[in-house]
This record gives sequence, C-alpha cells and structure tokens, in this order.
Amino acid sequence: MRLNVQSLQEEKELWKAAGYRLPQFDHKAMVQATRENPVWIHFGAGNLFRAFQANVAQELLDKKVLDRGVIAVGDRDTMERSSHPHDDLALLVTLKADGTIEKTIVGSVAEYLTMDAGYEKEYARLKEIFVKDSLQMATFTITEKGYNLTASDGAFTPEVEEDLREGPESPKSFMGKVTALLYERFKSGKKPLAMVSMDNCSHNGTRLYEAVSTFSMKWSENGRTEAGFADYIADPEQVSFPWTMIDKITPRPDASVESILEKDGIQDLKPIVTSMNTYIAPFVNAEECQYLVVEDAFPGGRPPLEQAGLIFTDRETVDKVEKMKVCTCLNPLHTALAVFGCLLGHDTISDEMKDDTLRKLVEGIGYDEGLPVVVDPGVLDPKRFLDDVLHIRFPNPFMPDTPQRIATDTSQKLAVRFGETIKAYQASPQLDVKDLKKIPLVFAGWLRYLMGIDDKGRAFQLSPDPLLDTVCPYVKEGNVRPILEKEEIFGVDLYEAGLGDTVEGYFKEMMAGPGAVRRTLEKYE
Repeated sequence: MRLNVQSLQEEKELWKAAGYRLPQFDHKAMVQATRENPVWIHFGAGNLFRAFQANVAQELLDKKVLDRGVIAVGDRDTMERSSHPHDDLALLVTLKADGTIEKTIVGSVAEYLTMDAGYEKEYARLKEIFVKDSLQMATFTITEKGYNLTASDGAFTPEVEEDLREGPESPKSFMGKVTALLYERFKSGKKPLAMVSMDNCSHNGTRLYEAVSTFSMKWSENGRTEAGFADYIADPEQVSFPWTMIDKITPRPDASVESILEKDGIQDLKPIVTSMNTYIAPFVNAEECQYLVVEDAFPGGRPPLEQAGLIFTDRETVDKVEKMKVCTCLNPLHTALAVFGCLLGHDTISDEMKDDTLRKLVEGIGYDEGLPVVVDPGVLDPKRFLDDVLHIRFPNPFMPDTPQRIATDTSQKLAVRFGETIKAYQASPQLDVKDLKKIPLVFAGWLRYLMGIDDKGRAFQLSPDPLLDTVCPYVKEGNVRPILEKEEIFGVDLYEAGLGDTVEGYFKEMMAGPGAVRRTLEKYE
C-alpha cells in the first residue's frame, strides 16, 4: 500500500483491515469546494499542523459540519518531497499512554502551496485565495522565530529592510509576503479576516500583529500602498489578531513508528530533512492530549471549531490559560526534567518519570510550589491539567521526546517558566518566597548542567543556547553570583529575592563528586 488517493480508493479494505481510520467524506468534492471558495488557510504546515489543525478539520469534515478543508502553506521541501507525492495526505499515529495507538489518514488538506523564493506560480495562487470573499481565517504555526523581523543585534534583517523600503510588489521576507497578501485583500474591498497565530509563545497574536503592522505602517509612510491600508490592519473589526494557547507534543518522526507502519505494508515513508533542518515524513506521531484555547475575535466569521474540541473565549481568559501552562503546570516541569535528565543519563522524558527522585521533584514543583499561585482560568481546571501532564503525558513511553531537545535555549526560558512564580510569591501576603525549595534546585541543576559533565563524571554535549559563551565561564570558575543576579535570565535578581544563597548552596552540594546531583535531590525530596 502507498499513501495516496488511488490506494485509498482501490485498496480501501486493506487499509481498514490494518486498522486505519479513513476519511469519511468525498475527498474530490472537498478539494474542489475548498479551492473554489476557501475558508481556512494555514501557514507552517509541519508536524503540529498535520497532527492537530488538519485533524480538527478532518473531524468536522467527517461529521459533515464542514464541506471544505484547509489550504496549507509550507516550505518547498515538504511540498515537493513529502506532501505532493502523497496527494497531500498525511498519516497521523496517535500514541497513547496505555500502549494503544490510533492510525488516521488525514485528508483535509485540499491544496499545498509554498512562498519560497522561485515559486511565483504558487504565490500568485495565494493572492487569488486572499481576495476570496469566502476566506475567514489564516492560521499560523511558524515557530516563535517566524515573527522576528530583526537580527540578534536588534536591526532589521537585510530582507526585511529591503521589503520595508520597496513595498508590497515583490517582497522577499516571509512576513513581508504575508502583509502583501493582506494588501491584496484590502484592495479587493477591505474584506475582513482573522489572522490567528497558533504558535506556542506568549501573546502570539500580538507578535503577529506587530510584524504585519510594521510593514503596513512603513509602506503607508513611504507611499507604497493606497491610503487606509495601515488603518485596515489596525482595525480589529476588519483584521483581527486573536491570542491563542496551544498544547500538543509532536516529536520528530520516530523510527519505531515508521517500523509499525512498514509492517502494516505501507511503503515510501522515509523521513526527510528539509532545508530548514526540520524532520518531516508522510506520517506524524503525536500524543493523545491536545488543547487549543482561542480568543473569539473573527470579523468575517469562522468554522464551528468548538465542535472538534477547541475552546473559544475572551483574551483575558486565553492569557490566564497560557500563564497556567507556561508558568506552572507544564513548561517548568519540562525544563526541570530536561536539565536533570541530561545530568542523570536519561534519554526520554517517559524514562525520567520512572525515576522516583525526578518524579517527586516535578510533582513538588507543580503541586506544592506552583498551584498555590495559579489563577484558575475557568475553562480548564489547573489541577486536572497538571494531573494529565504528570500521570498521562510525561509518562507516555510511546512519546520519544528527549531531555536533550527540551534543554535547548534554557537560558531564554527560566524567567517565564519560574520567574513568574517567584514574583507571585513575592507579591502574596500569605506566601513566603523562601519556602520555595524545588525551584531553586532546578536553578542549581542548570548551573551544574552547564559544566557539561554528568553525575557519573562523563562529558556530554550541551544543547544549543545563545548564552552559553556568557554563562559557562562563570560556572567553570565557580563564581555563579554574576549569573544569579541577572534578571534577564531568572526574571528577578535571585539575591534580592532571597534565593541566591540557597541556589549557591545547592550548587555546591551538586559539585561534590560523582553521584552528588542525585544525592542532593534525594536530600531535599
């Protein structure tokens, strides 16, 4: 069997016998209807999109709630080497904590396009799509870096600089092209549209707005666009930029999953490495849990996505949910497991959850130190969310996520993932910041991690982090105070917060020879 429309039609019973859920709608009719009158276009058609957003569309198509799918926009490698060869179908393998798997053929993508350089035909097609009256929303999963217009020095990148100067005719940067597409929609009658970032970053809608607005205002100032374009972008009744909170783990395609599918008789499933150094395959493996909370701001209407489990609410509630996840109930626990997983020789998050010492650590961070300062958002119960993280999601042995991957850019994560909790303790009349014990252990563990030597005395490779050259020399000299004073790393000066000496003490204990990291964690269980 091969993953394509012909095989699904001619070998339908073989697919069913092998346990695959097939699309329950007329695929040809869906493609035609979507291309003629698109409702939903998505930028960033990687693993998360295929496992989550595309599958949401599939569920609604199966229920006959929708008659149109999604138009996807991604990189040329994925389009030419992974999507088009399989008729834009994808194979979703949902890996459950109880050991079972679900296999679904996702066929909701009606068209796959790219904005990469040299693909003028595809870009012309995108312009056609953006002037359609039917279009209601453009969604994005392009990673947090995708919204950046500047380099590390704070200056606009050369591509952005040129686009800002030259206008919307032939932009080269990604965000320049997106804004130029909105300009086409503006010229066609100021038609409404929701621009919905679904990336895992704080206030993602604002990040997208700021990027688009930078172009629209500069082009208007330079006389590169018709009068009123910048006002159109700035008017939420015409173009909205909702906030969202998304949560679903979709690791890179796993060899064990590929083996399962090959044993079912499916051919041509090898992953590829794109020019962007991402891994993608005709299949995507993902966890069963997923959350998407969306600010309900859609000036041109929207599909009934709540019928597939999405939660629509106001901006304030989205913010509360995001803080619950990022500052308390998931991301801090991930970072703790990442740091100590590298130090204690673990290769997967699920393996770490079998380690009683690490399990107790993250339970203490979540239940004991985090939950007391969580603001209940109302639409998701914090304790239940945390229960799912600790008892279903992290222990899932079929999710091949690694501490080494999660340890990437740790210096950029600590301020939000832990600093906000420290600030909440400082602001509370009922809580004392000096009662925090587990969070300082993570900080000390990160300092010990920066030595690049595990708890058995073996060298290991530090994960990429922009501050390694800054912080590692201090650690090697044994002078960690300059690091612990940095608000930009921890969100607070840890000495002013009353935690600096505690972290230093833990760090010294963790430096006392082989086995000292584990002994220190066990001492403060």
